[in-house]
Amino acid sequence: MNETAAHSAKPMPVIFFGHGNPMNALMENDYTRGWAAIGKKCPRPRAIVCVSAHWYLPGTAVTAMHRPRTIHDFGGFPRELYEVKYPAPGDPLLARRVESLLAPAPVRLDERWGLDHGTWSVLCHVFPDADVPVIQLSIDETQPAEFHYRLGKRLAPLRDEGILIVGSGNLVHNLHAYAWGRHAVEPLDWAVGFEERARELLLTGDHGPLINYERLGRDAILSAPTPDHYLPLLYVIALQREDEEVSFPVEGFDGGSISMLTVQIGKDRRQ
Repeated sequence: MNETAAHSAKPMPVIFFGHGNPMNALMENDYTRGWAAIGKKCPRPRAIVCVSAHWYLPGTAVTAMHRPRTIHDFGGFPRELYEVKYPAPGDPLLARRVESLLAPAPVRLDERWGLDHGTWSVLCHVFPDADVPVIQLSIDETQPAEFHYRLGKRLAPLRDEGILIVGSGNLVHNLHAYAWGRHAVEPLDWAVGFEERARELLLTGDHGPLINYERLGRDAILSAPTPDHYLPLLYVIALQREDEEVSFPVEGFDGGSISMLTVQIGKDRRQ
């Protein structure tokens, strides 16, 4: 095990990325520059475990192949986006480690999925050389939010083993309200309201309302009309340790109804 992967008094941070439009993979903008800056501040992890909004299915699975394929799980975008490859290696041994940590929850070792755009459209900026092993953990669509929070807690030992745990989704994700035009639009009031409330809860470490987010009312229901893009956040905040700080290294809204907020738990280990 190399120096960066050795056990350390400082655990690896945990990061939730608001990934937004897959075209961000090809773009240089405030979001992608922010992601790149995170990669420069964070020392090279031994590997990455990513919970992506786009692997949402019945049951819990973890990718366990040596060479995961790049999945282009979208339609209607320019051809150059479909030509993007993110050839990061997999890590079957880490997949088995995750399987053991999540026990007694049943976990399927998967050799068919790969890396979807929730993972590679962000990581191509954070670690552009694609030389850090990456595995994905699916989101069980049949389980309530509390289940995902508890499952996330079981990944805690990985933070002390040089593993970077990442969630990729969007705190606010309502495509029905999204402005598809080329002109920038102001974020919708309910989107801003929910993000502001979530920030307050994150900064105070009050996770209960974030787990039971549907009880937060109209703003929450409009901001997360389906759970898929929200639930990766719960895996991240579940790993917060006592007195660990929360920061928001990337901020903004896209199309009025997509929050691009990045939530980081813990300090960069270089600090």
